[in-house]
Amino acid sequence: MPFLSLTIATKLGGVADMPEGRAAIQRDLDSLDKWTDRNLMKFNKGKCKILYLESKNPRRQYMLGATDLESSLAEKDLGVLVDTKLKVSQQCALVTKKADYILGCIRKSIASRARQVILSLYSALVRLHLACCVQCWALQYKRDMDILERVQ
Repeated sequence: MPFLSLTIATKLGGVADMPEGRAAIQRDLDSLDKWTDRNLMKFNKGKCKILYLESKNPRRQYMLGATDLESSLAEKDLGVLVDTKLKVSQQCALVTKKADYILGCIRKSIASRARQVILSLYSALVRLHLACCVQCWALQYKRDMDILERVQ
């Protein structure tokens, strides 16, 4: 019998500025936990995190079943790393680091310095990392644009 492994990303959100909103989020978490029990599924509760999106947010502790959920300063969604202020500066830094690493590998391992060879490798290996999810980034800061353009 073949084994099938599924990874399902579940996002739950809500406005928690009033006690009713916080109670609704906890109710949703409770019903989600009951649903997984009924359907014989399990969440990896160690990977479940809370991302508070506003500095004035009252940092209420939530639970999934009997497990307290940890808070996080940044989370990846649709391949883009977003922090609590919805900034993507960390994403830009990670992409730049990866692109620089690939450029270093090209420099060390390719003997030819012919323009056509380097451009082909750059287009195939580096540019795809710089363009990945760029539609979601919404670059707002000049320094983020500068570090990405420095690679190019």
